[in-house]
Amino acid sequence: MSRVPSFALVLCPSARLPVCPSARLPVCPSARPPVRPYYVPQMPFTLAPDRIAAAQSLAGALAPGQRVCLTTHVNPDGDGLGSEAGLAHLLRDRGIDAVITNPTPTPSRFAFLFDDLPGVDRTSEAIRELRRADAIVVLDISDLGRLGNLGETVRTRGVPVACVDHHVSEGVLPDGPRYLDAGAAATGELVFELAVANGWTLTEAAARGLYVAILTDTGGFRFSNTRPRTLRVAAELLEVGVDPEEIYLEVYARAPEGRPRLFAEALQTLVVEPEYGLAWVTVPPGAIERLGVSSDDLEGVVEFPRSIEGVRMALLFREVSQGRVKVSLRSVGNVDVAAFAKPFGGGGHTKAAGLALPGSLAEVQSLVLTAARRYLRDRTLRTA
Repeated sequence: MSRVPSFALVLCPSARLPVCPSARLPVCPSARPPVRPYYVPQMPFTLAPDRIAAAQSLAGALAPGQRVCLTTHVNPDGDGLGSEAGLAHLLRDRGIDAVITNPTPTPSRFAFLFDDLPGVDRTSEAIRELRRADAIVVLDISDLGRLGNLGETVRTRGVPVACVDHHVSEGVLPDGPRYLDAGAAATGELVFELAVANGWTLTEAAARGLYVAILTDTGGFRFSNTRPRTLRVAAELLEVGVDPEEIYLEVYARAPEGRPRLFAEALQTLVVEPEYGLAWVTVPPGAIERLGVSSDDLEGVVEFPRSIEGVRMALLFREVSQGRVKVSLRSVGNVDVAAFAKPFGGGGHTKAAGLALPGSLAEVQSLVLTAARRYLRDRTLRTA
């Protein structure tokens, strides 16, 4: 495999121009933590030729002067939103009018990502914005079904629909360039690769969004999707000037009082079946509304049952509407929850996936738990 020459991240007073011709990513000097005035990483960053071609093909579909809508899945998370914020900065720096048009609002703990992008979040006018877009970029999903009420507008708009995603689930989108890698820890990692492959300027503000994307989708670099390459990308973002403590405070330390109370109520429902390696918790119906929180405040609850010794699959059940239940899935070891979720119309990653089914809470729990016991028992027999 041929190698791409190494690039340099350079802090330069001009903010736009590289200090030397070999610099791939000139960097804005707005970093808060002090960094060296000139930084050349020791580890060369390489991309395979086909990856470079895919990245350049996607960039070639987005031209200066265009109106480009960025969108991600319903109930957007840190990876989807951080990737959108990072890409919005990168595109706007190239003269592209990038706006964010999501199917559901931004959770309050991620609103800071758009503080220096006034007017970029057009989620409240998403359908109108999509109807006047010259191109659409779908991030962190590859399936129209995850776009909620925006799916039909994206399908019929008749413009190129690019996709940047790291999920193993294969979805359906209208034609357009793709930059996909199921081995990447986060979509934000892939947006960083787009910047490298195309020689785009990387500012501290763009780096902040990409760092949030990677941080949240790796569970603070704790999950098994954290690869050496992931940490090298994160290190480059820190060299640009990202402040990790500031991001921690924004993402994890601005919780409303109702969030720990929600955790407490959910964990009171904990059930463990050690004979299967199965554990689950349930959000009491109406608890989210009663405690004045949002579904985003459930982030991390399912990690508690997963942390129990001997548990191989952990589940979180919650009603998302009358007659519909969402199930969040996490696993340990060789248990593939994306494969488990697929027959139910769900998907995700090997160790973090989800599904949603019609029915009452009791009906969905009975169906999914019966299937989970069978799935875990069969895996035990195959590996015995």
